[in-house]
Amino acid sequence: MPDIKQAKILILATDGFEESELTVPLEKLRAQGAEVHVAAPEGTREPGRIRGWDGSRTPPDWGQAVPVDRGLAEVQAADYDAIVLPGGQMNPDQLRAEPAVLDLVRAFASGGKVVAAICHAPWILVEAGLAKGRKMTSFASIRTDVVNAGAEWSDQPVVTDKGIVTSRNPGDLEAFVAKIVEEVKEGSHGDRRAA
Repeated sequence: MPDIKQAKILILATDGFEESELTVPLEKLRAQGAEVHVAAPEGTREPGRIRGWDGSRTPPDWGQAVPVDRGLAEVQAADYDAIVLPGGQMNPDQLRAEPAVLDLVRAFASGGKVVAAICHAPWILVEAGLAKGRKMTSFASIRTDVVNAGAEWSDQPVVTDKGIVTSRNPGDLEAFVAKIVEEVKEGSHGDRRAA
């Protein structure tokens, strides 16, 4: 894929995502010309929308709502060049319990497509069996989970291993989005299922 303007990117999330970890990639990737869809599983708090969690509020509370373009059942890896998994604590914890989410993420990986996860979203990669033998990073509090799943964890803003892109937190969003663009431009990364 020579140009990000030709790319189709899926952002998969549910209620409780870290606001900036969804909205910043959504805005920046669209601004660069990519076609970006937001997908969510059934059963969100508000039909057709997912709501972020805003920890900066006092007290912390539900934050910005983002329109959902597609239901989880409507999307397949074959239609996209990359999947972006925002973090937050609630969002990836719920998603990693959904077999359809894990199947979708595995399909992206086995198709050599870019899989990008930030903050707590590497939990989804762990549950999908994609961490073993990979170089990864994550939010510091789930480091042990990532290491116990067999990954080599590194405290870096962005870590890439054959098209699997991971970052630590909202402070890494610039590097995270830039690496997604770079990896999409590289094209297929081959089958990256865990051995």
